[in-house]
Amino acid sequence: MDGNMITTVYLSSDHAGIELRQAVATHLADGGYKTVDLGPQAGESVDYPDYGARLAEAMQDDPASRGIAICGSGIGISIAANRFEWVRAALVNEVTAARLCREHNDANVLALGQRLTGIAVALDCVDTFMATPFEGGRHERRVNKLGQLRGINNQEQ
Repeated sequence: MDGNMITTVYLSSDHAGIELRQAVATHLADGGYKTVDLGPQAGESVDYPDYGARLAEAMQDDPASRGIAICGSGIGISIAANRFEWVRAALVNEVTAARLCREHNDANVLALGQRLTGIAVALDCVDTFMATPFEGGRHERRVNKLGQLRGINNQEQ
């Protein structure tokens, strides 16, 4: 386990990400992390927005947690999770992106695509994501702005 004081890692996927989600859960547990698997179970056909929301909602009251979101491409579930203001989900498919999403963007959710990323590479991305601290400094101002963004229809008038 790393020294970032991560309390829990929540994992969620749609039906196209079950195999990778289970591999990641085992890998994290073997590394000493407390994991919470939010499903779904094998054989169920489900919708990625529901499981992206399930992940975000689980993380809402646990700011020291991290999340792993997986679907076929990683795109849909990352979009769903990012609808929640406390989530900064980053879709990655290689280790440098996993490192930079933590260092520069303070990402708290790693999104992976089971159909696009092999298990070995995905586990390397998970290890990097979990071990990399946020750099802060000049990046902190930018990350703070993410929480202030609103679409034109959501702005107070």
